[in-house]
Amino acid sequence: MGKQRVLSGVQPTGNYHLGNYLGAIRNWVEGQSEYENYLFVADLHAITVPHDPKQLAADTYTLAALYLACGLDLNHSTIFVQSHVSAHSELTWLLNCITPLNWLQDMIQFKEKAVKQGENVSAGLLDYPVLMAADILLYQADKVPVGEDQKQHLELTRDIAARLNHQFGKPDQPVLKLPDPLIRKEGARVMSLADGTRKMSKSDPSDLSRISLLDSPEQIQYKIKRCKTDPIRGLTFDDPARPECNNLLTLYTLLAGKKKEDVAVECQDMGWGQFKPLLTDTIIESLKPIQEKYHSVTADKSYLESVLRDGGEKARAIANQTLSQVKAALGYSLPL
Repeated sequence: MGKQRVLSGVQPTGNYHLGNYLGAIRNWVEGQSEYENYLFVADLHAITVPHDPKQLAADTYTLAALYLACGLDLNHSTIFVQSHVSAHSELTWLLNCITPLNWLQDMIQFKEKAVKQGENVSAGLLDYPVLMAADILLYQADKVPVGEDQKQHLELTRDIAARLNHQFGKPDQPVLKLPDPLIRKEGARVMSLADGTRKMSKSDPSDLSRISLLDSPEQIQYKIKRCKTDPIRGLTFDDPARPECNNLLTLYTLLAGKKKEDVAVECQDMGWGQFKPLLTDTIIESLKPIQEKYHSVTADKSYLESVLRDGGEKARAIANQTLSQVKAALGYSLPL
């Protein structure tokens, strides 16, 4: 029996930070040899909110290069660009036509983002969970890594697949595979440097709220020096009254590769003047190999293009096969 297939993607919207890396990408890297991985740059999702067309392609290549720089191995992982596989858009339309509107209107993230965008909210924002379902179902994925904020989307994907199978498949011959969540060891929930109660986010207007994977040592030093702390001496984990303290200790623990209990003892008597330089040096050293590999990959654009070309070919072969199966089940005449 072959390896199970895993599918996941990240939007190319810039500002890739430690939260992205520690919360998701590092877990992909550590577990990649166990699965057949299809990891894509979700550029179709990137335009559900206002975007800069001059930046989209550049951000796409940046993210693909960071995938490689963070340690994704082409022996285990296929990397491709979502919009380079037209079946994503075509299957989305087919799934749209069997998905009840109220399923989409009930999505929590749509409600939250619609409030932010006001009158500028697009049909694409309402519909992007169906595109996400198409992303997953096209590859007949066995597992999908999900965070807390993505569970509802995977449940919707399973509901859409089950609805199509019920209406157009046979009990012993389902058209689409229902994916399961991939629950790996808990990825770090990295919080903002400006507010320890909010997640570190690439959409935060303040660059001081996050450590970007490509920040220079000087930028990292400046951000840690300026990050929010408290006046209490002695650093402790898990104190609800000290969210920033817990966040910065967690960052140090993860990046230094130490055990939580060891860090608790190491830092229990420290003040911020002693701890911040320690954290700064740890972040700089942790990001150094990623940045070196990133610059090596981007210096040879033909190599990066070849990775995406080969990945696109492998992805299209699987996606087009699934799309043909869905179209046949729905009764379409197939191309002659």
